[in-house]
Amino acid sequence: MAEIRIKTERPETYRVEVIEPGSQSSHQVTLRSVDLARYAPSVEPETLLRASFEFLLEREPKESILGSFDLPVIERYFSEYPREIRKRLR
Repeated sequence: MAEIRIKTERPETYRVEVIEPGSQSSHQVTLRSVDLARYAPSVEPETLLRASFEFLLEREPKESILGSFDLPVIERYFSEYPREIRKRLR
């Protein structure tokens, strides 16, 4: 399983690193408060980000994840994202 590290770069902007043996990837993710409230109102941003990357890594390799994106973009590629992320974070 990949290690996921999350660092706050500035308000609503996070650096997410995905580390696997021998390689890693880095992603800049914008998570606005309105999106946090929509997807997971009762959790910390880092919790939603970690669950979101676990969701993505179940569907694609880390190298396929966009280098920079707003969190709601995931829903454009995976329509089941909102439903699945709510289940994970109950």
